[in-house]
Amino acid sequence: MGSLGALMKHPDDFYPLLKLKMAARNAEKQIPSEPHWGFCFSMLHKVSRSFALVIQQLDTELRNAVCIFYLVLRALDTVEDDTSVAADVKVPILIDFYRHIYDRDWHFSCGTKEYKVLMDQFHHVSAAFLELEKGYQEAIEDITLRMGAGMAKFICKEVETVDDYDEYCHYVAGLVGLGLSKLFHAYGSEDLAPESLSNSMGLFLQKTNIIRDYLEDINEIPKSRMFWPRQIWGKYVKKLEDLKDEENSVKAVQCLNDMVTNALLHVDDCLKYMSALRDPAIFRFCAIPQIMAIGTLALCYNNIKVFRGVVKMRRGLTAKVIDRTKSMADVYGAFYDFSCILKAKVGKNDPNAQKTMSRLDSILKTCRDSGVLNKRKSYIIENQSDYTPFVVVLLFIILAIFLVNLNPNWPNN
Repeated sequence: MGSLGALMKHPDDFYPLLKLKMAARNAEKQIPSEPHWGFCFSMLHKVSRSFALVIQQLDTELRNAVCIFYLVLRALDTVEDDTSVAADVKVPILIDFYRHIYDRDWHFSCGTKEYKVLMDQFHHVSAAFLELEKGYQEAIEDITLRMGAGMAKFICKEVETVDDYDEYCHYVAGLVGLGLSKLFHAYGSEDLAPESLSNSMGLFLQKTNIIRDYLEDINEIPKSRMFWPRQIWGKYVKKLEDLKDEENSVKAVQCLNDMVTNALLHVDDCLKYMSALRDPAIFRFCAIPQIMAIGTLALCYNNIKVFRGVVKMRRGLTAKVIDRTKSMADVYGAFYDFSCILKAKVGKNDPNAQKTMSRLDSILKTCRDSGVLNKRKSYIIENQSDYTPFVVVLLFIILAIFLVNLNPNWPNN
């Protein structure tokens, strides 16, 4: 439920966190009874708890299709990510993966922990895939084919230029955006979005993850994973791994800010995409991750901790995003607030300060021009809390009563 210190500092996180906890329990109770579907939704909770929550926004038919789409691509990504698998073994699997999803007997042992379970028991995913309607199957097959070929291309190719970076992100995430747009269209509730906008939805999320996960990727065993383009990091250090060395802290932060500035290029497209959505459930499904991404970039910008450990939004703020994102006014408001936070961190001596400010000003203008900023109350830029320590203690008493009623054996667990 979040640390005591965080709740003392942000007591208004309590209720959204409680709702999130209850939603997670409810989602686990809704796992289907059929063995293959039960495996798929149980695995979804294990490989991405946040996605498993967000997917609950969708109607059952579309939720099933998106679940299988996610697991197929997660399995494909597991093959790509496993640095212990030789390239001559990995490449043919990536290229042929779109065929394997039709094979109820196919599996390939790779990955670790829950990802290894997914790969070892992939026949459950294939069985569920084969029960989807033809339109969903065709969309998933098409994206798997294109993504597998793109991943195979970059197994033997370094990310040298910004164009390479955009191409790689297109294959591993932009195509996810295209695929989701196809699934929404097949479901019948949305027009087929322009590919450029769908691509930007994926690129914005992927670039945010690549920035945030620098240390995890560079420390990967047995071989580092390097996704930051040399065209950017080469301006600051001789080797990408040099960014984590303390003596390069100034250069590392400048490089980080350069990467964040590059990611901001996609925001306007993302806002256009979301503003065109009609189905409220699909809107929330798409909007929540995008707000999380701009929030993460605001946290990462000018932050040396990206090169020292894990940087992510506090759970209470995440819970608020999930709870309070219901309309485009909420999206514009969140993007406006996080952009203001980011803008306040831009130093005049940063080599990319002018470019960063220009892109932030463009985002802020788009949000202001929407005319809806006054229709929501900001939960991101917080005023001084009126809560007293007594109220905080009361909240914890309520939580304790709730947990005891939920599980009488809770104190002993």
